[in-house]
Order: sequence, then C-alpha cells, then structure tokens
Amino acid sequence: MFLIDKPIARAGMLLAVAILAGCSAAPTYPPAPERTGQVAWNYLVGPGDTVQVFVWRNPEVSGSFPVRPDGKMTMNLVEDLQASGKTPTQLARDIEKALGKYIQEPIATVIVGGGIGPFDQQIRVVGEAAKPQALNYREKMSLIDLMIAVGGLTDFAAGNKAYILRGGEGKQERLGVRLEDLLKGGDIAANVDMQPGDVLVIPESLF
Repeated sequence: MFLIDKPIARAGMLLAVAILAGCSAAPTYPPAPERTGQVAWNYLVGPGDTVQVFVWRNPEVSGSFPVRPDGKMTMNLVEDLQASGKTPTQLARDIEKALGKYIQEPIATVIVGGGIGPFDQQIRVVGEAAKPQALNYREKMSLIDLMIAVGGLTDFAAGNKAYILRGGEGKQERLGVRLEDLLKGGDIAANVDMQPGDVLVIPESLF
C-alpha cells in the first residue's frame, strides 16, 4: 500500500481543478447583438438561379435563362453576361445596356427563380450540429430557425461555447451565442439575427 504525502495530494487536486476550470470556461467572445428582425439585405443572383427576362415590346429576346456555375448567363443577342452577385434590378440595367446595341431604348424586367444566391451569402453550420450544412439565407432568419433546419445539437455539443464568424477577410469577428440556453432552456433572449455569409461554429464538449 502506498501512502501519498498530503501536501502533494492537495497540490494535485488543485491542479486538476484548475485544468477542469480552464477546460469548461466559456470563450470570451462578445455576445451577438440582440434580435431585431431588421437585417438590411437585398437578394443577389447566384449560380443555379433561373432568370426570367422580359423586354418590353421585344418578345423575341425575352425568355428564361439559367445562370451558369461561372456566374454568367447567355440570352438572346447577349452572351456571357455577368449575373452572379447582382440584384435583379442591377442585372436588368446591365441587360438594357447590352441590348442597346441592337434595340432602341430597351426596357427590361428581371424575375429570379430558384432562390440559391451566391455562396458568400449562404449560411454555413459546422461542428456539432445534427446535420451540418450550408443553407440559403432567408429574410428575417434567426438563430433558432437555423438550428431547426440543421436538426439541433448532437449529444457532444458545447452549445453555450458556440460562436458566429461574421464579416469578410480583414474584418471578421467572433460573436458568442448560447445554443444550450436557447434550445434546451427555452431562453428566447438567446435568439439572435443571422446575416448573409455567417458561419455558425459549434465546438465539441470536452466532457
């Protein structure tokens, strides 16, 4: 039988407590802003969308045209027109400019079908979600809408340590969210607005 010196044992216990405390401490990311439901956003055309173009008094150049994987579209009289990353109104003005070489003062209207949008406007969920995936952003989409779409958390998720990566290169920030409080505790105050391009990261619990 081995006897352990009490001071050594006490020091070991303190060290273990310190390690556990360090592992369970929540990240110091600032919390995501409270939900307002008023995210400024305009839909942008993306690869995979279908664009319905109506040119007033010119049915021969009107029609439905797909946006290719390279973000461009080809329509009657116009080839390789950049469509991805533009609002329908911006695209309509570009079409009018391109058709102006052949038609006097064309007036175009663009209607978008598909609702896919460019990749940089999609929301991605990675880590300990039941179904990690990329989702198309929808107006007034909130955190709870997103979690329903991905099936909630796994049994190994550290939900209250999750965070949102928001912003482009050079200005990206991390915003803390409380998924466990929201989904398991019913704390509606933990629901926040999602924005186009957000990445929700759900880490794994260490215990």
